[in-house]
Amino acid sequence: MSTRALFREDAYLTRCEATVTAIDEQGIHLDQTVFYPLGGGQAGDAGALTFADGTRIDIADTRKAKFEGATPDDAVHVPSPGQEDALARLKTGERVTAEIDWERRYRHMRLHTASHLMCAVLPYPVDGCSITTDYARLDFATVEPIEREFVEARLAELVGGSHAVETEWITDDEMAERPELVRTMSVKPPIGLGRVRLLRIESVDLQPCGGTHVRNTGEIGRLRVAKLEKKSARTRRLVLEFV
Repeated sequence: MSTRALFREDAYLTRCEATVTAIDEQGIHLDQTVFYPLGGGQAGDAGALTFADGTRIDIADTRKAKFEGATPDDAVHVPSPGQEDALARLKTGERVTAEIDWERRYRHMRLHTASHLMCAVLPYPVDGCSITTDYARLDFATVEPIEREFVEARLAELVGGSHAVETEWITDDEMAERPELVRTMSVKPPIGLGRVRLLRIESVDLQPCGGTHVRNTGEIGRLRVAKLEKKSARTRRLVLEFV
């Protein structure tokens, strides 16, 4: 039931043709997909699967599949409730068109890339993050005070700098030799698959990440710090929203 994760090769793909490989209590499994599954703090994609005759199954969420031997790329598409008739027609081996909700995904891409900029603005370990359609939340492990005006001004500078955003790959061994690249305390890079995906923001940031991102920081748009609070004695929480 392995899934080819097309979004890792091109986050701007909005649809693909796919074959249903399994249907179970988790949802619908495909041989390849453009849907990103919940993980690394980023919400899963929504969208639809469409049969050749036009019948549509709405997908409310995408999660990582759970089965023996599953990899981080193996996704399961979770249908919205109330589609029993269409689901009853769906069979293993059926060809479908998988299409994501692009507006939702693009917001995720912009906010996820913005969260990487935050790691350059505030050079502290990240002790939790969440990327949703409406906001990006990051918890920084620090006792130092954080100034809202400084963060917003620096972010605007990095967004306006139109820095190129690219992915590259290193081996597991190379990753093990460069622990300084890991900024997140709660999410570790997936060692054991032979290689690790890095996200490089030109002249700004480099760290492991399997999420979806824009190609240039100029695509992110205007941001504001919607919330800045002391979460604990050693953690500061910051929430970013679009202006």
